[in-house]
Amino acid sequence: MSEVVKVERRDAVAIVIVNSPPVNALSAAVRKGIADGVKSAEADASIKAIVIACAGRTFIAGADITEFGKPPQSPSLHEVIEVIENSSKPVVAAIHGTALGGGLELALGAHFRVATKDAKLGLPEVKLGLLPGAGGTQRLPRAVGPELAVKMIVGGDPIGAADALKNGLIDEVVEGEPAVGGEAFARKVLAEKRPLRKLRDDDSKLAAAKADKSIFTNAAAAANKRNRGLEAPLAAAEAVSHSLDQPFDQALKSERDLFMKLMNGDQSKAQRYAFFSEREAAKVSGVPEGTKPRDVKQVAIIGAGTMGGGIAMSFANAGIPVTLIETGDEQLKRGLGVMQKNYEATAARGGIPADAPAKRMGLIKGVV
Repeated sequence: MSEVVKVERRDAVAIVIVNSPPVNALSAAVRKGIADGVKSAEADASIKAIVIACAGRTFIAGADITEFGKPPQSPSLHEVIEVIENSSKPVVAAIHGTALGGGLELALGAHFRVATKDAKLGLPEVKLGLLPGAGGTQRLPRAVGPELAVKMIVGGDPIGAADALKNGLIDEVVEGEPAVGGEAFARKVLAEKRPLRKLRDDDSKLAAAKADKSIFTNAAAAANKRNRGLEAPLAAAEAVSHSLDQPFDQALKSERDLFMKLMNGDQSKAQRYAFFSEREAAKVSGVPEGTKPRDVKQVAIIGAGTMGGGIAMSFANAGIPVTLIETGDEQLKRGLGVMQKNYEATAARGGIPADAPAKRMGLIKGVV
């Protein structure tokens, strides 16, 4: 269908495969390729079921955030999800690696979801000062219930395949190649004549919280306990709450309004700037691609002060022996003492094993 999306036919099952490394982000080309692939399978009378899978190391890991702030290109993710959701043939999302952000929102538009046992699924937009903007705040509560949904969206942390299965986010954990597992599940759906499940039309998991609003308000308050001063988590909880008190299409509009307000706000702009800056800072300019790091077996550090001690601890944490050099016994003793206390405090909090302080200090030799 395109350079980044192809369709493989396996008898009565069409496999729509996204191949846009490194993380199969939802660029305009990927969105169009998926929509075209599903439409072509829908139009083919010999195709009875559709599987959406990804090549490489992961399922769709999110939106193409380089498109943020630029004029929108068609089709939008909303439009692609509508194509999937409105298919008259069962659509199975076969997940491996990570299904994050727009990737999980797209999967939520499928009628069924399967995942490999090591897969992670989540909506981390809050970490960019945003909220899910393609129906995630409405479909996820219908998949897992509003309490878990608000926790996942406000916290931004993914859950594993086992938890996803337990809570109804996926229908099955599959072994081996995700596309093969998705195909096998699709054939099972056809054989059992399972009805297509559109999350937008299934309010069964909302019933308890609709009857008793405190179920949701308590979950939202717990999720936002540590988010004082942050706009996105509060807006995300508000968006999820609309799944309980607004019709689906109206709640989608409310979600979009909140998303755009955050997108244009200073907090999200700052958080997105930090996101890109952190990744840029991890790159060393001028180093040719494919350069392999030197094998470091031993390190000497001059100065046992705050900076020298911190660097020494970093190498010791990595299991690399350190010689720490100072100009006098007193300065050396003070520096080693600070490192010892820092390690012991971390162990007391459970951050490292109880025997780690002795092992790591054993790698640091002080000399004058």
